[in-house]
Amino acid sequence: MGNEAKCVARIDGKNDEGKALLETSELIFRGVECRVKIKFAEMKNVEAENGELRIKTRHGTLAFAVGPAAEQWREKILHPKTRLEKLGVKPGMRVKVVGEGEAAFAKELKQSKANISKGSANTVAEMIFSFVEGRSGLAITSKIAKGLGCAAGLWIVYPKGKQEITENDVLSAGRQAGLKDVKVVSFSPTHTALKFVLPVEKR
Repeated sequence: MGNEAKCVARIDGKNDEGKALLETSELIFRGVECRVKIKFAEMKNVEAENGELRIKTRHGTLAFAVGPAAEQWREKILHPKTRLEKLGVKPGMRVKVVGEGEAAFAKELKQSKANISKGSANTVAEMIFSFVEGRSGLAITSKIAKGLGCAAGLWIVYPKGKQEITENDVLSAGRQAGLKDVKVVSFSPTHTALKFVLPVEKR
């Protein structure tokens, strides 16, 4: 089941048809009549029954008829994955960090017991994180790609909503380096992470 579903929502006793999105830390509903955003931290109780996801907050109970996804969404809300789990980092994995990542991420990596290295872009690793703040930071993408080998992948982490660098810029840099984009993750409130891998025929 995905994290997006067309559904009918019951809000303040009224039904509204629209789309529900299950994000990393919140559920968003965009309907014809109204839009709501419910952070996981605001949810007092979450139930799934007969294809309906019911969420209780201090303002009342909202229901979303998302079908078979209801139970899975409930589990994701009650037991959200950590950032490293979403990124695929495992204990003992050789992880390479290129650029300046946030201190909180560095701490998470250390606690995960991954084998972390930092330095030149062409060092071989199982998973590589390249932190860029503008288009110029994408210039080394091709060099990083040469060190991927059979690695789990390259994550390019870049700012959200900045004209200095866009999703298309990142996609273009990865593809020009001969890589295939396979996944996108909300890295933090301010940054997005795009994952690239070597195409099967190049491994």
